[in-house]
Amino acid sequence: MPRPPAAREKILAAYCDIVAGDGERAATMDATAARAGVSKGGLLYHFKSKDALADGVIERLAEAAEADLARMKSFAEGPSRYFVRTSVETGTELDTFLVVVMRLAAAQHPGAVEALSAVHGSWWKLIRDEVGDDSAADAIMLLGDGIYHHASLPGASAPGSTASYFRSRLESVLEQVDRLKPGA
Repeated sequence: MPRPPAAREKILAAYCDIVAGDGERAATMDATAARAGVSKGGLLYHFKSKDALADGVIERLAEAAEADLARMKSFAEGPSRYFVRTSVETGTELDTFLVVVMRLAAAQHPGAVEALSAVHGSWWKLIRDEVGDDSAADAIMLLGDGIYHHASLPGASAPGSTASYFRSRLESVLEQVDRLKPGA
């Protein structure tokens, strides 16, 4: 799939910055155009409304999640270990879109909850296919989600933070993941 034009990406990035930092209500068309450094007409050329901006982010989340699923499927250590291992990563393109779509879901944007459910559902299914058990898949998802929660807290990179603790203990957590796999 060809990449969108640079101006469109710049506008989406500005919108994401505003939504992630100040909330969906602050991401007006004027504020987004100003942050992106484009005219309002330039913004309207790519996105006719705030809903179109939100839909653009939801679309980009689906693309980033699809690429992540491909990496997850081909990861040498398996999907479960990939999911938990990458749960410490914040600030990635996928993470940015997840955060913004979560904020959109909180603001009741149509399609945001469904998009998040689809992403989580596809991760869960891949893990479930690997481990062969619903409860084990749930436990692995919850491990990864808990680690992600701590990794995304303000100050998470500081020494002594809960996130730095989990980063230092990641290999032992992954051993627990292995125990949830068949034949463990």
